[in-house]
Amino acid sequence: THSAFLLTIALNNAMALPLVGRKINLNILRRLQYEFTHSTRPLHGSSKRIVDLRSDTVTQPTAAMLRAATQAATGDDVMGEDPTVNALEAYAADLFGKERALFVPTGTMGNLCAIMSHCHYNKSAEIILGTKSHINLYEGGGYANLAGVSCKQIEEDENAMFSTEDVRDAFHVDDDDHYAKSTLICLENTHNMLGGIALPSSYIDTIGKLAHDEWKDYGMKVHIDGARILNAAVSQNIPPSVLCAGADSVSICLSKGLGTPMGSILVGETEFIRLARRARKRLGGGMRQAGVMASMGMHALLNHVDRLAEDHARAQKLAVELQNAGFWLPRGGKVDTNVVFFALPENSKLKKEELPSLLYEKYGVKIAGGYSSGGRLFRLVTHMDVDDDGIDAAIEGITSLCV
Repeated sequence: THSAFLLTIALNNAMALPLVGRKINLNILRRLQYEFTHSTRPLHGSSKRIVDLRSDTVTQPTAAMLRAATQAATGDDVMGEDPTVNALEAYAADLFGKERALFVPTGTMGNLCAIMSHCHYNKSAEIILGTKSHINLYEGGGYANLAGVSCKQIEEDENAMFSTEDVRDAFHVDDDDHYAKSTLICLENTHNMLGGIALPSSYIDTIGKLAHDEWKDYGMKVHIDGARILNAAVSQNIPPSVLCAGADSVSICLSKGLGTPMGSILVGETEFIRLARRARKRLGGGMRQAGVMASMGMHALLNHVDRLAEDHARAQKLAVELQNAGFWLPRGGKVDTNVVFFALPENSKLKKEELPSLLYEKYGVKIAGGYSSGGRLFRLVTHMDVDDDGIDAAIEGITSLCV
């Protein structure tokens, strides 16, 4: 298994050390081995495994990823000399049809670097973004307290789209001292809080045309928070370069459905990436021998994209079975990608506060709750570490406990 492979590497490295250092490292290895055994032990003496549907960020790196990491050629990435990072950036830029790319530690940093780059020369900048967007809700307000820009929030419809009328109403030039200058429109694809909705290229092109044609003289740009953009591309059977043609920049998370331990890629034009690299440094994201992690990202892009369709099929099975059992799902149960939201039926045997703990205790299934107004919604996210048996266990557990 990949865990045995990891422990073997660590043990070999420890045994090569002098005796004193070896004792210290062997203690660390014993702790690592305990943590691994503890985290995957059977529940209550049974053979049940843990099925973690809280997020697609919980995946473990595969043996092939770990092997790639141990063999990666490295250099100092701050100096631009890590060949593996450079190869990953070049591949991602080409995949998305952009000039350049930048490897960053996290998706939040990728979005923040994009905002700081696009707003670099505008000290009274305002970004337009959705009220339910990840940038607005779950990234610590970095656009305000770190990038120093204000935002104009507009409501997404049930398909995660802005109306062009709302975008026009939110747009301001700098000819009125009362307003900040609109500089950037931020989209999210797929849209997390609205259930993994995949925005189509036609919509992105419409927003891009509004920014680039109608507001060309004002330098308006479009950024996509594409944490799960490859889920959107796979679900619509469209190349990422075509899907994102209407956007100036895209951040792509490698540690969600693609399964890497960390890392995101930011793509855009050459000057945009130059400024984003400067922002990354100011945010503490400059990395040295980052090829160790970039090699896993490259492996994921080469091997884990097409399989995202399996996650989508499993999410759709969850949605169908839960809806048939009387649970409420948004959009009439329609699921585009790998995210499923649901609420308990009115006649549920459990309260919403009780389900997560009992589901884990009795069935070994972890889910996330507390979403939406009043915290009535639960979220399930399928990923490469959950197979068909895991989906069946989740369906059985949720329906048996509630209906």
